[in-house]
Amino acid sequence: MKFYGTIGFLEYVEDVPSVYKEVLTERKYYGDVIRNSRRYERSDKLNDDLTISNEFSIVADAYANENFHHMIFVEYMGTKWKITNVTVERPRLILSVGGVYNAESGPQA
Repeated sequence: MKFYGTIGFLEYVEDVPSVYKEVLTERKYYGDVIRNSRRYERSDKLNDDLTISNEFSIVADAYANENFHHMIFVEYMGTKWKITNVTVERPRLILSVGGVYNAESGPQA
């Protein structure tokens, strides 16, 4: 299955000496969904957590190749999913994702 979506890159940039701020950059990429699965995990919350175990193979540009270690989420089917692993297989990057990315609680990777 083909994929076109947003990938978020989160970096910590020095704002003033010894003070860092988060800078989120979002970029669009083409690729393929190479694994598409989901599962519910039991939790102490009212509802179980939905987790997907998808893998995306994206065609990486120079920015993605130089900043793959800053990748934090993939937007897929209207939801942002945490990137849990990135494998470099030039000219592609293989992105494994897990639970829902929650920007309010900070970095989730």
